[in-house]
Amino acid sequence: MKSYKTIISLMSGTSVDSIDACLVKIYDNLTFEISDSYSLEYPKITRERILNLANNKGSIKDVCETNFETGNLFAKCVNMLIDKAKIKKEDVDFISSHGQTICHIPDKKSTLQIGDISVISQKTGIMTIGDFRPKDMAANGQGAPLVPFADKILFGLDKNRLIQNIGGISNVTVLSKDCDIFAFDNGVGNMLIDYFMQKLFDLPYDKDGQTALKGKVDTKWLDELLNEPYYKLLPPKSTGRELFNKDYAEKIYKTAPSDKYAVIATITALTAKTIADSYKNFIFTKTNIEEIVLGGGGAYNKAIIKFLNEYLPEIKIKTHEDYNIPNKLKECLAFAYLGYFTVLKKPNNIPSCTGADCPVIMGKISY
Repeated sequence: MKSYKTIISLMSGTSVDSIDACLVKIYDNLTFEISDSYSLEYPKITRERILNLANNKGSIKDVCETNFETGNLFAKCVNMLIDKAKIKKEDVDFISSHGQTICHIPDKKSTLQIGDISVISQKTGIMTIGDFRPKDMAANGQGAPLVPFADKILFGLDKNRLIQNIGGISNVTVLSKDCDIFAFDNGVGNMLIDYFMQKLFDLPYDKDGQTALKGKVDTKWLDELLNEPYYKLLPPKSTGRELFNKDYAEKIYKTAPSDKYAVIATITALTAKTIADSYKNFIFTKTNIEEIVLGGGGAYNKAIIKFLNEYLPEIKIKTHEDYNIPNKLKECLAFAYLGYFTVLKKPNNIPSCTGADCPVIMGKISY
């Protein structure tokens, strides 16, 4: 009898740069093995449509069409991975898809991820699980963060760790012997960095933080940016483009320094400072932390790591790759675990992280 499930997991985050797919086996003892991966860049026109919707610009017709358009792209990504890995579709037990978030309003208990799972299952011929967040929200949760469920499985509680993801939004999971597991969104991750790189340098992102390292932080502007009320909200909390969108970026740009390298350096420092401040305000009061494990695209940004080391000199900083988990695929792997528990019909949220009233089984299935 087979002792594992073969899963293709799909992830597309708030940066809307690409769809990431990973081929992973999850064994009965909950260990994993990633055997291959594939990334499909969004066509420029699709990315613009998604960002317009996420910035609250678009019609119901646009939502409808883009839902199916992204569903087809998710399916294409799966089929490309299957070809690359030279496996048969029959060997894949199911697909687990995060979808593409275009609206997340935790205080109204509502969220919307597009990339229809019926399209994915039909175009691939493989059972597909997705739309995880609404069930947690129906139980009065924030529908986020969901990755801590996998963090607990992957890292355990052998030492007090912070599992810090830095994608479009930054979010942290607290794994400690001193308190219940909890998690929250620290704030803006790469989102504003990407926006200003595109605006000022006509580049999609700051590769390895090279641009930020050439600039000097404008401390006055940084202090002004830190006044954003979200950073002072108590966990559980989550955020996204509903707050940190194009309008927000243009508003803060009005008081930005004239030097474009200083803009990128300061915005990058903001990402690191809000992470460090959130630890001091919400985590260090509950537990001592031995190490931080970075993941997501921000784990490759040397400027973010430099600032984190300055703001948190007493804590050792590692990346997921120190634990044989590709930084880029960590969240993809996490949704493989979420889908795995959906199939087992077992709860896959953590109420202490999302604020839900109770454990629930998240995820809808399209056969």
